[in-house]
Amino acid sequence: MRVVNNERKLGSVFAPRRREFLALISGAAASQALGLTVLAEGTAKKGGVLKVAAPANPSSLDPVTGGSGADHPFLYTIFDTLIEWDYESLRAKPGLAESWQYPDPNTLVLNLRQGVVFHDGTPCNAEAVKFNLDRIRQDQRSNLKADVASVESVEISGPSRIALKLKRPDTALPLILSDRAGMIASPNAIQELGKEHDRKPVGTGAWKIVTWADNDRVVVTRNENYWKPGLPYLDGIEFAIIPEVQTGLRSVIGGQNDYVYFLAPQLKPIADRAKNLVVVSGPTLYCLQLYFNWSRPPLNDTRVRQAINYAIDRQAFVKATMGGIAQPAAMDLPIEHWAYDQTVARLYRYDPEKAQALLAEAGYKDGLDINMVSYTDQLMVQKQEVIIEQLRKVGINVKFTNGTIAEMSAAFFGTEKKGEALLSAWTGRPDPSLTYSLMFSKDAYYNAGRAEPPAGLAEALDASRREENINDRKRAFATVQRLVMENALVAPLCFQYELDAMTSKVKGYRPNLLGKPKFEDVYLEG
Repeated sequence: MRVVNNERKLGSVFAPRRREFLALISGAAASQALGLTVLAEGTAKKGGVLKVAAPANPSSLDPVTGGSGADHPFLYTIFDTLIEWDYESLRAKPGLAESWQYPDPNTLVLNLRQGVVFHDGTPCNAEAVKFNLDRIRQDQRSNLKADVASVESVEISGPSRIALKLKRPDTALPLILSDRAGMIASPNAIQELGKEHDRKPVGTGAWKIVTWADNDRVVVTRNENYWKPGLPYLDGIEFAIIPEVQTGLRSVIGGQNDYVYFLAPQLKPIADRAKNLVVVSGPTLYCLQLYFNWSRPPLNDTRVRQAINYAIDRQAFVKATMGGIAQPAAMDLPIEHWAYDQTVARLYRYDPEKAQALLAEAGYKDGLDINMVSYTDQLMVQKQEVIIEQLRKVGINVKFTNGTIAEMSAAFFGTEKKGEALLSAWTGRPDPSLTYSLMFSKDAYYNAGRAEPPAGLAEALDASRREENINDRKRAFATVQRLVMENALVAPLCFQYELDAMTSKVKGYRPNLLGKPKFEDVYLEG
């Protein structure tokens, strides 16, 4: 079954509690209680090519070298992960690893599935997994070093068994290995292709790459030797790169494509009015925010970063830019998340006078100029205009430089270090420790200046990974979130909901809490 929106009036903030959040996509009774319609699917059938309107060109099709959260819908087609997650709860479940255990606090053992082969016919065995994990830890081009910083070494203890020896206990690793770090590529392909593997990836996924034409199209075709029985249903998927989501939606309405994702809330009325179109939505961890380069002036001053947080009226931002269908963000976890901390949420009430006082204290009584970077699509430009106006009222003059998602993300986080801040999204991670380590650890890719984190943050993150009990982890994350937000390392704005539209022939699609489309259960009818 799948969950589909009915027409429904929403308040200025749509923020269901955790029980409703998880129930939203968990069953008919809960869905009907939330005003949604549950459609039963018919028998899945094989064949056909799904045509998808994708809003961003990939930064790379190699999970280790890419840097954009928008890469995942492409990567999911080509790569399996060592661990998978449940769509509804984000709990870890078997993937390429059939099982795992901690025989002691500093060892994670993975028992690998036997008989899996890469698209090039080579075996996906313990040697291949060790190669991949060592590459993540040691390769100069790896953007995932922070993901596996707790791993001291990777040892092979059998053809289908590896042991991760840890520097310290890390209970977040299974879910970390359900993301990029667990996407296993063919060692032969990486060694033979070098940097070309970015464009010609070889994984074990349900589909394999055919071609990638920059800013135009990514095409994948069925992996006939896929290890999951009966899958995939689709012969292939064609991603048409259409940066303007409005244009992407029109392409589905007009029949050129079958499915479009990452729609802005403002487009929901258009999709609802279209004939023969199904609109699917669900809550996610997708957080729109201002990333700060807090390694250089003026954002190396905590008071300036705090001033920006006080100067932003998040309720007004949601109303003006999200049609009210979003949740104002007080931190990088929404109120539905088990690790959300109400005390931290009260830190930055909208207070422009407080913002002005902090700026004056920092030496900017007469105002300051900040260069930010973002993206060219019309809806993002609208968000920029609201940010510019809100910050102008407290004496901060913002100038945006725009480009594509891949270009500007690389310009801000990469070696160019363009701009002092980036208006973009954090697309969520299965385990919250990964979210915080990826953005705020010293060598993390999303720590644009690679600056030292505040005192105590690394220790708090370590504590969150030592504990298996969820209440103990919640207490550790309260400290993590407090340190991040008291030091204003980021300015979270709001949590966007997944909003996708598809023609009625697309069946089997299910939203997930990460809000990143997976097509493994999708098939075409008629």
